[in-house]
Amino acid sequence: MPEMLISTDKSKLDRQMIIEYLQSSYWAKTRSAETIKKSIEHSMCFAVYSEGKQIGFTRVVSDQSVFAYLMDVFILEEYQGNGYGKALMQAIMQDPDLVDVENWFLRTMDAQGLYQQFGFTELEFPERTMAKRNFII
Repeated sequence: MPEMLISTDKSKLDRQMIIEYLQSSYWAKTRSAETIKKSIEHSMCFAVYSEGKQIGFTRVVSDQSVFAYLMDVFILEEYQGNGYGKALMQAIMQDPDLVDVENWFLRTMDAQGLYQQFGFTELEFPERTMAKRNFII
């Protein structure tokens, strides 16, 4: 694996690349650029860099004690399969602001194997679980 850096410095983010990737993803294709920019500003962000180029991203929405929601995780396709996703997850799980979070949540259609390595399990929600969604398709 080439030299890698994982950073939480938002000033280094390649926002245009993030927007383009997310708008082409199955989970965020309907999000506007403004919505993506706002979500970045109000989240803890982690970016993966290889040889100075941003190649991955994720964000965490959390109170840093009881709950954390891991969202928008990606590694650019040409860099997948080289351990970058695992390194990103290790950095998140070891982050001093997140290490003691009691409850983590994420949604995925295709990366269960990665997240299971970090203790995530698939859930069958109990009847009392509720959700409210406001979105336009």
